[in-house]
This record gives sequence, C-alpha cells and structure tokens, in this order.
Amino acid sequence: MMAAIKRIWHRVTTFGELQGVGGTDGFQRMLYVLLTLLSLFMLMPIAFIFMNSLKPLSELFIYPPPIFVRQPTLQNFIELFAVTSASVVPVTRYLFNSVVVAALTVIGVVVVSALCAYPISKHKFPGHKVFFAIILLSLMFAPETVHIPQYLVITRLHIMNTYWGHILPHIAAPVSVFLMKQFIDQVPDELLEASKIDGAREWTVFMKVVMPICMPAVATVAILAFQSTWSNVNTSALYMQDEAMKTFPFFLSTLVNTTANSVARQGANAAAALILFLPNLIIFLIFQRKVIATMAHSGIK
Repeated sequence: MMAAIKRIWHRVTTFGELQGVGGTDGFQRMLYVLLTLLSLFMLMPIAFIFMNSLKPLSELFIYPPPIFVRQPTLQNFIELFAVTSASVVPVTRYLFNSVVVAALTVIGVVVVSALCAYPISKHKFPGHKVFFAIILLSLMFAPETVHIPQYLVITRLHIMNTYWGHILPHIAAPVSVFLMKQFIDQVPDELLEASKIDGAREWTVFMKVVMPICMPAVATVAILAFQSTWSNVNTSALYMQDEAMKTFPFFLSTLVNTTANSVARQGANAAAALILFLPNLIIFLIFQRKVIATMAHSGIK
C-alpha cells in the first residue's frame, strides 16, 4: 500500500511540475493523492461486480469475499443462458419489454419535466412558487408510500397488463422537474424576449431556444429516468399479471428468489447482476460531462 502511495505521489509531483504547479505546493499534491485514492476506492464496487460474475461457485461463498477472481470462468453466463432458454416466455420478450418501457419512459419524463419546469421558471403565474414548493415537498415521500395510490389509479384507468402500466408510475419525477427548472433559470430572459420580438411564438421559443441550451439537464434527466426504470421490478410485480408483459429485471430477479435454497443459481445471479448493471454504466459514461454541467448549474443563481 505504501509503495502504491509513493508511486502516486511521484506521478502527481511530476504532473504538477509539467503543469507549472511547482514542487513547493505540498498541500495540492497531497490533495491529488487523496482524491486518486478515493476514486480507486469508489471503483471497487464496480470491479467487484465484474469480478463476481466471473467467479466459479467455489469462490462465490468465500468469506470474506475477495474482490478479484482467482480462476475466472464463463460458466455463470452459460448457466444463465441455460436457465433462460427453459422459460415458458422467451427471454427476448422480457428484454423487448424492458427496452420499450425504458425508451418510452425516458422520453415521457424528459417531455413532462421540461413542460412543467419551463412555465414555473419563466412564466411567473399566480401560485408558481406554491406549485414548485409542492413538487419539492413530494421529494420527502418514500416510493413505498405511493404504491397503493398508484395501484388504485392504474386499476381505475384500466391500464394493467399494458405498457402504460409500466410507464405511468415513472412519469411524475420531482427530481427531474427540479433539475430542469434550476437549469432553465440560467437562460437569460433577454434572450427569450429577443426571440419573441423576432416573431417566435411560445412553442418555438421553448423548442428552438430553451431546449438546446438545456441539453445537459435533458441528458441528466434521461439518465436518472433510465436508471430508475431499467432495474425496476415493482411495476411487473404489482401491475402485471400477464407473464408476457413483465420486464427483464423482474425475470432475472426470479432466478434465485424462486429456489428453495440460497446456493443454487448464485453464479447465474452474479452474471445477471452484471447484465443489469452494464447499460447504466455505459449510458452514464457517455453523458457524464453533461451530468456534471447540470449539477454545477443547478445551484448557481
């Protein structure tokens, strides 16, 4: 460990000299070392997910669990494909449902959040502060507290066993509205007024001026919506009785939960966890710059 710290210290010192930081700023070099160690520590869960999917059954139950695999194998993925091939409903149907639900939910959340945040931010209608305060107040409620009201709404709308039953519970996203509103606040009012003077209507101003500027916030909202939807199993468990309408994460969650012991299919479960995690990781890596920009602007006035 000390040898690794010394190597990091040497590289940071060299980098600082190349960038003109100088060799006397010890606090800044120490800060670089601490942040590097912290980033490596935060990468450990990601490394564990990848390594755990490659572990044979004999290594999955070692205590304390090792991070790195000793004898990597693809048997877990082979077992997963063997189990899924024996299902009554084809696995491709579950995967298709997940892709459709995730795509439509992301589009719906982005559109609804933007349409809600724009008038609150730029149109000071009577009660707009109260309306925004109610949206912020809804952040205090745990997701479990709204399962019964959501079930009653979906039942009375007669959208159970449909894609709308998957999508509608995710459309109202207070966090997304908050991020969009805070980002739209940064758009100068003079720019909107100039567009209207040039003859642009309200819809044109929103689509051609506001939305292009708010693309970092749109990307962040899309990521949050995708993450909450892709790994969600509640809509399949609560609102879907037809097996053909359930999603891929719900199907994977039943691989181990339906067994009579905690040993069988643990390898397949580790491979399934990696499959569920990869789309979230890939999308976040693609849009990480926009996420950082959104977080930076959301607190700046």
